[in-house]
Amino acid sequence: MVCWKWLVAPLIHHPEIKYVKAFYDRPLAMATEIRPSGGGRVTDEAPLGESQQDSIRDLLEDNLAARLTTLGLAYREWAITYPQRYQLIFGTPIPGYDAPVEITVPAAAGSLVPLIETIQAIFTAGRLRVDRSAPMTPELKSMLEEWSQFTGGNDSEVLYTALVIWSRVHGLVSMEIGNQLPSFFTDPGEIFRREMKTIENQLLGE
Repeated sequence: MVCWKWLVAPLIHHPEIKYVKAFYDRPLAMATEIRPSGGGRVTDEAPLGESQQDSIRDLLEDNLAARLTTLGLAYREWAITYPQRYQLIFGTPIPGYDAPVEITVPAAAGSLVPLIETIQAIFTAGRLRVDRSAPMTPELKSMLEEWSQFTGGNDSEVLYTALVIWSRVHGLVSMEIGNQLPSFFTDPGEIFRREMKTIENQLLGE
């Protein structure tokens, strides 16, 4: 019996490893339908964190609003292009298989790095609207400071903001790739783009 861990774990743990899915022909039996014709394959792709870094590489460092929005859009694009891989990092797409945390946690953490760096730049520039947030309790601050020891000393407000932004982005993405949105929403991207603009308006000051 093939162990899924042997097949999938190296793809997440070692970014230098790429893969191309074998060509398939149809008819292809799905859970709810049979697709009668056509075939295809999946080309090589960059890891989630790397794809986000690439998305902002050519943007000016002081164009903070554009960097924040671009990161969010790139995050969604990667997730809807590679939903199984995304769900492997943040969930369990294969019944009966639990991806090892020593592999999935670094992959998930790596996807947060570009966002944390961007929020830190916004905070350093004095443009992060922390005044709009509720006061931070000592307990929450202590947990964030512990996390900060592993991120290079980011401010607690930076880490909190990055975590909350990620939760909003991840929630919408997960609903989309899991087909959990009401059927009225034929273009989930419209929701996502508005939410990214809302995040920008809520968190960035001039």
